[in-house]
Amino acid sequence: MSKTQGNFKLTVVEGEFTDSQIVVMLGENGTGKTTFIRMLAGLLKPDTVEGTDIEIPEFNVSYKPQKISPKFKNTVRHLLHQKIRDSYMHPQFVSDVMKPLQIEQLMDQEVVNLSGGELQRVAICLCLGKPADIYLIDEPSAYLDSEQRIVASKVIKRFILHAKKTAFIVEHDFIMATYLADKVIVYEGRPSIDCSANAPQSLVSGMNKFLSHLDITFRRDPTNYRPRINKLDSTKDREQKSAGSYYYLDD
Repeated sequence: MSKTQGNFKLTVVEGEFTDSQIVVMLGENGTGKTTFIRMLAGLLKPDTVEGTDIEIPEFNVSYKPQKISPKFKNTVRHLLHQKIRDSYMHPQFVSDVMKPLQIEQLMDQEVVNLSGGELQRVAICLCLGKPADIYLIDEPSAYLDSEQRIVASKVIKRFILHAKKTAFIVEHDFIMATYLADKVIVYEGRPSIDCSANAPQSLVSGMNKFLSHLDITFRRDPTNYRPRINKLDSTKDREQKSAGSYYYLDD
C-alpha cells in the first residue's frame, strides 16, 4: 500500500508481525515513519489503487503521538481516572508501569504545568493503560534523560511481553531502539520525496541495513554491552565495513 501527502510518497512493503513483539521503525527524518504509524492508527487512509479503497485491517489500537499537547485542565489523577480508570487502579499496572515511571509523584499536579519529561511519562502510562491489540508509540524517549529512557524501555518491553500484545515504535535514540526491538522496519529512499517502508526483519540484519545507509559502524562495549559508535575510518570501522558488519554484536 502507499500514501501520498503533497510531494511526498510512502510505499509500504507487505510483512508479518506477531504478538509479544516490538517492531521498531528506523529511518532518517522525513522518510515516513510517523506517516505509517498514523496510518496504522486509522488517522490517515492509504491511497486508492485504480479507484479501489485499500483497507487496513481493523485492530484495537492505542496511540501515543510524537507531539504531546497538554490540553487537559485538571490534575494527572483526574486524567488517569477519566482515561484509564481500570488500569490505573490495577495493582499489576501500578507496579509494572506507574511506579517505575514515577507517576505517583505527579498525581496531584496540574497536567498543563508538567514539564516535557513528566508529560512524556504520563503519555506512555496512558498509552499502555488503554486496552488494545496494537500499541503505537511515536518517540517515547523525547524529553527523557538517559536514566528515564532506560526505565521507559524496560517498562514498555515488559508490558508488551506480559500482555502478549504487539507494539510499533518510532525511536531515534539508538540504544533505546536496540533494547526495545525484536524486529525492525527500515525506511529507505529520498527523504520528504519518495520513500519505502521495508517488511519487518531481524534486529541485526535491519540495523546493518540502516547503518550502511548512514555509513556508520557500531560495536558492543565490552564493559557495559551497550552499542558504541566507531570512530570514522578507525581500524575497527574499516574492519567492520569490509566484513559488511555495520552492527557488531559479538564480544
